[in-house]
Amino acid sequence: MEKTKTGIPGLDDLLNGGIPTGSNVLIAGGAGTGKTILTTQYLYNGATQFGEAGLFVTLEGNIRDISWNMESFQWDIKTLQEQKLMTIYRINLDYLKDRTMIEERIQEQLMEIEKEVKEINAKRLVVDSTTVLGAYLDSSILRTTLFKFSDRLKEMGCTTMLTTETQPTKTSFSAFGVEEFVADGIIALYFTPPNRSIFVRKMRGTKHDKDPHPLDINEMGITINSRDKIIWEAIK
Repeated sequence: MEKTKTGIPGLDDLLNGGIPTGSNVLIAGGAGTGKTILTTQYLYNGATQFGEAGLFVTLEGNIRDISWNMESFQWDIKTLQEQKLMTIYRINLDYLKDRTMIEERIQEQLMEIEKEVKEINAKRLVVDSTTVLGAYLDSSILRTTLFKFSDRLKEMGCTTMLTTETQPTKTSFSAFGVEEFVADGIIALYFTPPNRSIFVRKMRGTKHDKDPHPLDINEMGITINSRDKIIWEAIK
């Protein structure tokens, strides 16, 4: 099976070499756990270490703020954008007053995402976040719409990370209880001050580590200590 390496120190060790290429992986965690850092580092490493272009799609962030956040880790985002190795695209659903039009609007935005993917021949894709997307959907169509959304992303030929905001508990892996069934893999991030940790909940198509491990955020981004384990009781 072909693998897509994240390039994040320690993470590929937990994933037995990387993420199965073409998968959709959910990055789950509460506020401040490092979801956006991990996903942007995944794109940055793809461009600088593996020559793979990446697209960051945001539903809630300001494009300039996202760029600034990346640059705070000494990542030369501007050069990558000029070389068409990275693009940031914002989906705007805020103006929709009629929620019955949301599915149509999502389809329109998926077409725009596909154009951006083709424009730079992206191999890596990040969607931040499914929590915001789900907030626009009625519960009656939430699951089917997220399934359709996920399937459409797969058709674009990218290995995708999607973030989701969770409750601050170790057994919460999605905001609506649906996303975890849509995704091929789940990587959960935890922050129990002052300690951070990571846990690969599932990853279809490959063996993976089944223990939580220490995670550190420093001036270079995220680093995972794949050799040390954390006991579940230490995560709250």
